[in-house]
Amino acid sequence: MIELVRLQPRDEDRVAELLLSAVPEAHRLASWILRDPVGAEDAVQEALLRAWSRRRTIRFELGDPERWFMRIVVNICRDELRRRRRQHVTIIEMPVERETIPAGHDDLSSAIARLTEDEQIVLGLRYGRDLTIPQIAAQTGLPEGTVKSRLHYALEHVRAALDAERRSEEQAR
Repeated sequence: MIELVRLQPRDEDRVAELLLSAVPEAHRLASWILRDPVGAEDAVQEALLRAWSRRRTIRFELGDPERWFMRIVVNICRDELRRRRRQHVTIIEMPVERETIPAGHDDLSSAIARLTEDEQIVLGLRYGRDLTIPQIAAQTGLPEGTVKSRLHYALEHVRAALDAERRSEEQAR
């Protein structure tokens, strides 16, 4: 059981500083996962609210509080991806930051959109945040083998989708 402690004012300042400093990285990650900069802003805002409401559970001495916040961002993105699939919402894709997904890669964005939520998240952490397998495992709480497997299958699915797109373009000519 997590013991709640009363944070001192300087601890709350520390939490606020941590959260504000993590916003740009959280937005890049959410943009990569959701492929929607406006949705990413919403996800980061929701993550900030959730993190602030749970600020008393942060243990600065026990681990990396930024990882704690990024896990909240990932979970909110996962929930949003699931909600989108349930509702079959058509998303109008807006240009994402250039460093997030290279320009001119609409096929890549479309292929990533077809992946499962879990595959999108591990790809986002690997290529959006440039994390290693052990870091992704720590961030998500998954075993390293599961992370490797999801990355493998996600890349395989993206390659297959891109190959299918290229073949259909060639046949259309």
